[in-house]
Amino acid sequence: MSEPQAESEPLLGRARGGSDHDCSEGLLASSSVQVDSGAMARQDLCIDQAVVFIEDAIQVFSGTGGILGNDTVVLEMRGHPCMEEKRASQRHSCVFCKHSSFWTPCLTFGKCLVCWYRSIFHRMDARSMCLYRWYYSNLCQRTLSFTIFLILFLAFIETPSSLTRTADVRYRSLPWEPPCGLMEGVELLCLLVFVADVSVKGYLVGWSQFQRNLWLLAYLTVLVVSLVDWTVSLSLLCQEPLRMRRLLRPFFLLQNSSMMKKTLKCIRSSLPDMASVGLLLAIHLCLFTTFGMLLFTVGEKDMEPNRERLAYFRSLPEALTSLLVLLTTANNPDVMIPAYSKNRAYAIFFVVFTMIGSLFLMNLLTAIIYNQFRGYLMKSLQTSLFRRRLGTRAAYEVLSSRLGQAGATPEAVGVKPQNFLQVLQKVQMTNSHKQAIMEKVHSYNDTLLSADEFQKVFDELDKSVIKEHPLKPQYQSPFLQTAQFLFSHYYFDYLGNIIALGNLVSICVFLVQDADVLPRNRDDFVLGILDCIFILYYVLELLLKVFALGPWGYLSYPSNVCDGLLTSILLVLEISTLAVYGFPHPRWKPETLGLLSLWDMTRLVNMLIVFRFLRIIPNMKPMAMVVSTVLGLVQNLRAFGGILVVVYYVFAIVGISLFRGTIVAPFGNSSLAPANGSASCGSFEQLEYWANNFDDFAAALVTLWNVMVVNNWQVILDAYERYVGPWSKIYFVLWWLVSSVIWVNLFLALLLENFLHRWDPQNHEQPPAGSVEAAYQMSEELMFRDILEEPREEELTEKLCRHPHLWLCR
Repeated sequence: MSEPQAESEPLLGRARGGSDHDCSEGLLASSSVQVDSGAMARQDLCIDQAVVFIEDAIQVFSGTGGILGNDTVVLEMRGHPCMEEKRASQRHSCVFCKHSSFWTPCLTFGKCLVCWYRSIFHRMDARSMCLYRWYYSNLCQRTLSFTIFLILFLAFIETPSSLTRTADVRYRSLPWEPPCGLMEGVELLCLLVFVADVSVKGYLVGWSQFQRNLWLLAYLTVLVVSLVDWTVSLSLLCQEPLRMRRLLRPFFLLQNSSMMKKTLKCIRSSLPDMASVGLLLAIHLCLFTTFGMLLFTVGEKDMEPNRERLAYFRSLPEALTSLLVLLTTANNPDVMIPAYSKNRAYAIFFVVFTMIGSLFLMNLLTAIIYNQFRGYLMKSLQTSLFRRRLGTRAAYEVLSSRLGQAGATPEAVGVKPQNFLQVLQKVQMTNSHKQAIMEKVHSYNDTLLSADEFQKVFDELDKSVIKEHPLKPQYQSPFLQTAQFLFSHYYFDYLGNIIALGNLVSICVFLVQDADVLPRNRDDFVLGILDCIFILYYVLELLLKVFALGPWGYLSYPSNVCDGLLTSILLVLEISTLAVYGFPHPRWKPETLGLLSLWDMTRLVNMLIVFRFLRIIPNMKPMAMVVSTVLGLVQNLRAFGGILVVVYYVFAIVGISLFRGTIVAPFGNSSLAPANGSASCGSFEQLEYWANNFDDFAAALVTLWNVMVVNNWQVILDAYERYVGPWSKIYFVLWWLVSSVIWVNLFLALLLENFLHRWDPQNHEQPPAGSVEAAYQMSEELMFRDILEEPREEELTEKLCRHPHLWLCR
């Protein structure tokens, strides 16, 4: 058995030959060795390969997935014969292979994004790497993202167009319909961009990898089907009843996000447990439906019809629908009132049903989903650490050099700092991180970096330098120094918050007093005077802060930037109001002059004042933490929002195909009173829900949203059952299951997971003041470093040897 490998030795460099074609030897800068042009070319290749590996380990691409989009990272691999097979092969003797993936910031907090990463199972020759870096340039990725947005946005303009002022069938005018070929031309351009995208990906990964990747095969299939459907559409002069390619468009968004794929995988793993609860819900519904049909029946001795049966239990499908809606509490207590009015004992049936279904089974579903995603954060962090270690270790293998005299046994193996610095010059990363890493590399002088030292250099990526505020102006006068101290003190901010609160209270008082007064009868004299006074104070506060902090010091605080912007807008509006209407005076009438009336100007000013009151949030730590957590969730849970967009898009297109034109305007559209008077109370017609239709894409989205919220969704179910048929309930129940049951519970589970980690006291321990760590903001990976497990070298070895395109002879 071979001896354990030294830490400083490259992981895959055990069998080294003395070949003159050694890439590492091409990296040696010894003055006694004359490097030929071939060696220089190999040196440049190794440098470029290291650049790509490091970029794949640190680069974050918002909203883009990798070439493969494969989010699976095997943390434990045993018995992989890759190394033995390579050594046994005559062609690949003294050959090692490499693979890197990339470290991404974790799923949750701070400035980080969700775990989007690039897989690098792609060609590593010079031309392919040039194409690879060009593909992942900002220009190409933004072009691809804009193309995805454009092809999805076409649904708002294509027939049926959403370019109308209202979706209400009673008032909607005829929309502008684009001529045949216009939108199809734009769509063809988008499809050609996707064809180029899949072609580049196919070339970079190679045909063998392309055949094994289901996402790329699906990508190609969707493009072929879309192009065929596009051709059929033009041949029929855009009069085809169904366009299949519209249903496939969300796939372009889905395949471009590796985090969305990961989320789908997690949802798929949760489906068996969710199906078990769904089965319990189905049994619960069926049993209580049967009980209800038997309970609310008409007996032989009944002198009057059973109102409960006539309203909600007339037939088995209607009873099942009524209880399904009751499960969401949308028709509670309406469904219970007829029976409860007759006999109070009937309330037991509905209370027991609601307790079992809504309080137990539905919450059990939430618990199951949360259990599946519990530890989701730590899994993401562990995977991120593995990918980062893998990528940087691969770069180390490419750059590793041997130091020793010619023909002698190497004395040390590692990465030369000057070669490392040459790579860092080409790597695309933030300037602060690059500068920090380069300073650390400079500290090694001419000493070779071992594998462990090479890995630790990239720990600087975990830190985000806290920007220091510019120095305050230096005043010589004691009076000015005292004024500077007073106006830069946080008590001055508290005074501004109290003034803003008083302004808000005054606005609320006048809103209450003038609630029933028409705008033309209002006297805005007092409110106008108060607005002038408060705005003058805001301007004075801005000037005093600029005096105390300096212009750049004032702008270095985001709250000051927002505050100053709103104050400037308020000042412009107030000057415009005074210029048009003059100074406030008794019986200040809001006659219309110019674009806005006085009342409109006053409302706009007051709305900005209310918005400006949000300045108190940074001064209240608990509120600031809640708001920062919510904002972080909005930013970092975008993958789940993307899945919701995909689901909305597909159901909206299906709904347009099924229900377009079924909701028609009532007869006698000019006078709606007779129609409403003849409609039953609480019906679709009586509530004037005419805008909830599927006549265009925008209207379909709003209708689906109203159903997802489940408030009065039984009204929409009943209307489409009457206008279309009983089968329409299947569509709406499926949408309720996907959106309200699965997605909302999924979002709630992830929300709980993020809040639990955010509010854990152990995660908020601050470094000692004056320490080096105090000048940095820690990433979540660094925060949980004590919990995370470092990857074993066997795991890195097995993963590195899976790259099919990188063969570097040692």
